[in-house]
Amino acid sequence: MKRCLRCERRFDLPGWRCPACGFAPGTILGLPAFAVGLAAGDIGYDAWRFELLDGLENEHFWFRSRSRLIVWALRRHFPRAQSLLEIGCGTGSVLASIAEAAAVPRLAGSEAHAAALAFAARRAAGAELLQMDARRIPYREEFDVVGAFDVIEHIEDDAQVLREMFATCRRGGGVMVSVPQHPWLWSGRDVAARHRRRYTRSELLGKLAAAGFARPWTTSFVTLLLPLLYASRRARPGAAAPASAELQVAPALNAVLGAILDVERALIRLGVRWPMGGSLLAVAHKP
Repeated sequence: MKRCLRCERRFDLPGWRCPACGFAPGTILGLPAFAVGLAAGDIGYDAWRFELLDGLENEHFWFRSRSRLIVWALRRHFPRAQSLLEIGCGTGSVLASIAEAAAVPRLAGSEAHAAALAFAARRAAGAELLQMDARRIPYREEFDVVGAFDVIEHIEDDAQVLREMFATCRRGGGVMVSVPQHPWLWSGRDVAARHRRRYTRSELLGKLAAAGFARPWTTSFVTLLLPLLYASRRARPGAAAPASAELQVAPALNAVLGAILDVERALIRLGVRWPMGGSLLAVAHKP
């Protein structure tokens, strides 16, 4: 169901005009825009990064490995899912990976930043796109799966985002969330990336449970590279770092690191649940 953000009426009609109060969202790039004031604002992520990411995500070892892990986990935990909404879809790389794998028929993506929507519209051409504030989602019980992949660490009130995700997914569906892990890895690179926090497993699971989710499944990833990650962070833990520092990787090194994460992911598919790692993936269900 669609949700009117003015009067809270739920409706299932073509278009976004509320049948009760007449409210309709604005538009950005011809797409519904529910939080126009945030579209070019300072909301915890630098808009210029989207252009940089658009040229890197297809080949960068970390983004490729994360997308493949997400697609595998989606198929494993929600094999009958017919719809998925990605919160903070950025340039649309994850949506494109899911579409390529034909894992879910109906895909939708949202972004607060207008700068990302043009990239997402090109890369994930078949997805429904909208501009919105993740703290106020204009749907109720609409999607089988709601995902947020390295998004909620940028938002101060992450608990509110998780509550909205709970309200947006259908009963029997659930969420998939990835976040940066281990506060002891905090460094100037987190500051440059505009992170609000790095999570512990118990913190993320506690927030998912508080939002209403049950039956969680988790695994760390970027585990086999954790010593390298730790060394790079501890070398200058409080120093400012260029925001693109971890995105620029020489091709040969990128291939090696990607192969290592391929091994890590293969072990996850065999049942290994890594207890530590640079990132954490959680899946949880709506009863």
